[in-house]
Amino acid sequence: MNIKNIDAFVFDFDGVLTDNFVHVDQNGKEIVSCSRADGLGFDVLHSLNMPTYILSTEKNPVVSARAKKLMVNVIQGTNDKSEDLKKLAHNNGYRLDNIFYVGNDLNDFQAIKLCGFSACPADSHFRVKEIVDIVLKLNGGKGIVREILEDCFELDFIKFLNN
Repeated sequence: MNIKNIDAFVFDFDGVLTDNFVHVDQNGKEIVSCSRADGLGFDVLHSLNMPTYILSTEKNPVVSARAKKLMVNVIQGTNDKSEDLKKLAHNNGYRLDNIFYVGNDLNDFQAIKLCGFSACPADSHFRVKEIVDIVLKLNGGKGIVREILEDCFELDFIKFLNN
């Protein structure tokens, strides 16, 4: 697979960039777990000038905070990911056939079917696993972005870190 064939990467948040668990404190504040390995993966995508997005059904400050730290565009609070993907592609001149979408659950199903390239974490819903191009080895929140770049696109992170 050649990364030059990709117009943009779009990642679901919960279950892809997180382990799909949420911890809630007594004040109702939500805390999720993300992998620092993905942070390095996003750094490589930035160095390649690759457009990247988080597309989340949730509208949650934790999604905004993580996207800001990663310097990734975020679309959240969506009721229809496939419609938002169509708008994203149209507004930016991307071809849906050239979008690499990573999702894990049934609310990603139609979006996955729209895109030309797709993957899901190992612990994704079984129906999602049936339709994606690549079922990854790792579970959500364990370094999905990094696995995609290193294993699917065979990118050498050391090369990017030394530049």
